[in-house]
Amino acid sequence: MFVDIAKIHIRAGTGGNGAVSFHREKYVAAGGPDGGDGGAGGNVVFQVDDNLSTLLDFRYKRKYAAQDGAPGAGKNCTGKSGQDLVIRVPRGTLVKESESGLLLHDMSDGQPFVAAHGGKGGFGNARFATATRQAPRFAKNGMRGEEADITLELKLLADVGLIGFPNVGKSTLLSVVSAARPRIANYHFTTLQPQLGVVRVDEGVSYVMADIPGLIEGASEGVGLGHEFLRHVERCRLLVHLVDVSGSEGRDPVQDFLTINRELEAFSPELARRPQIVVGNKADLLSGPEAQKASDALRGKAAELGFDYLTMSAATRQGVDRLLSAVWSRLQELPPILTYEEQTTLAASAGRGEKKTTVRRGNDRFVVEGEWLLNLLGSVNFSDYESLQYLHRVLYSSGVYDLLREKGIKEGDIVSIYDIEFEYVN
Repeated sequence: MFVDIAKIHIRAGTGGNGAVSFHREKYVAAGGPDGGDGGAGGNVVFQVDDNLSTLLDFRYKRKYAAQDGAPGAGKNCTGKSGQDLVIRVPRGTLVKESESGLLLHDMSDGQPFVAAHGGKGGFGNARFATATRQAPRFAKNGMRGEEADITLELKLLADVGLIGFPNVGKSTLLSVVSAARPRIANYHFTTLQPQLGVVRVDEGVSYVMADIPGLIEGASEGVGLGHEFLRHVERCRLLVHLVDVSGSEGRDPVQDFLTINRELEAFSPELARRPQIVVGNKADLLSGPEAQKASDALRGKAAELGFDYLTMSAATRQGVDRLLSAVWSRLQELPPILTYEEQTTLAASAGRGEKKTTVRRGNDRFVVEGEWLLNLLGSVNFSDYESLQYLHRVLYSSGVYDLLREKGIKEGDIVSIYDIEFEYVN
């Protein structure tokens, strides 16, 4: 089964919590705090695997999470960092954020891409020791890792794309010029997934050719299979447009040629402007003046649009070598395969680093919410006076108390921050 779009959820590891610990040793008075920091959470990394050609694996597994960092320990021991999670994808996969649709990375260059960064480990209490606070009884929790819904979209990397109606000989041509072995039969839609083949021109010189199936009238609007596979033509530097000039399907070759180009235009105007070589296939079946007239009409229409025109028979190899030479010559003049620029990162998309806080009234209390508050509350020891003072200083400096006053809070009102409640004192 060929799957070229998948939606998954990724979550980087949470950093380990810092430790609250004090040095205890015989004959060592006032050993002091020695709580170590937590380890960093693991990253979620995408890696190209050239042994993969489809996103099928992501149909059966949708959630991916990296390992959390280990908590710190006494004797200033730092917790172990979480292991990165490596997700392998086919070359040419686009990694997008589902909510915005913006591109995070184009997996075409073979370099690993860190999509979600793990959270930093929390500081142990040894970090908070000062001359005036020599025995801090609190530490910080680890930060949460980045998390998001991701859309994976596979766009094949090919220099040449074979386009045309079903049963015009695309699969036959690919099987003749490369080692690819697509299924071939005398009926429509025998090819149900894109096929790639490497065409060798000379020793160490080759290019990749792709058979793009399913193009019929209305493909750009979802008719047939074309709407599923048109995206795979977008990276191709050159299009080879095969047309049946023998009339074996009972269609007009010129109309076939114009219909496919209209579908390309409807799907992507830029794609319609891509260089083309128009090929009249099944030339060995041409017989009679009417058939030759149809081929000449197609030649004229191709020339009118500025496209080269060749005739061949993929089944008998008549004219195949001339086509391959023409394709190679055109490729020398064209820019490299299209790659897409990154549009955002998860950190930018989530507004990471901003302390977003909401305050609302409900059930005779003021409810304060904000993701950053979860990390703050986790670092507070509510049985320690200094730790509580630290909490109130952060709430004051971050503007939480200003927001409460704007909502009309009075002395003695209850403030609820997740599972913590306290009376407001002006």
